[in-house]
This record gives sequence, structure tokens and C-alpha cells, in this order.
Amino acid sequence: MRATEQQIRNVIENDVRPALQSHGGDIEFISFDETGGVVTVALTGACGSCPFAQETLRSQVEAVLIKAAPGVSKVVRG
Repeated sequence: MRATEQQIRNVIENDVRPALQSHGGDIEFISFDETGGVVTVALTGACGSCPFAQETLRSQVEAVLIKAAPGVSKVVRG
């Protein structure tokens, strides 16, 4: 596993997941496309069906990952 992917997984596990779990949701890392800088995740639990899931993805998940992991440019749902 490359360093950037491990960093992404660590940020999801330690920063993003606890916040989502506190609201009844969760997140699962699917993949990282190093060429395009795109992280693909699945939102589950309450986040999977929430009408604000796309906003959560953009404002909380994407913002945190872009700041914490060099090379990340976008986060999408898979």
C-alpha cells in the first residue's frame, strides 16, 4: 500500500469515521486513483440515505482529506 493511500485510510479512521458514527453513519474507503487524486468512499448507515449526504461528503470528508493527504483533489461516492 502506498503512503498516500495509508494516510487517507488513517484520516478516515481517526478523524472522519468518529464524526460520522456520532450521527449514526459510517464511511468505508473503496479506492484512491493516484493519477486523478480521486478518493472513492461509501457512506453507510444514516449517512447512506441522508438527503444531506452529498454535502457531508463535500464539506466534511473531502475538505478534511484534501487538507490532510497530499495528492487528494476530490472525494466521490462509489
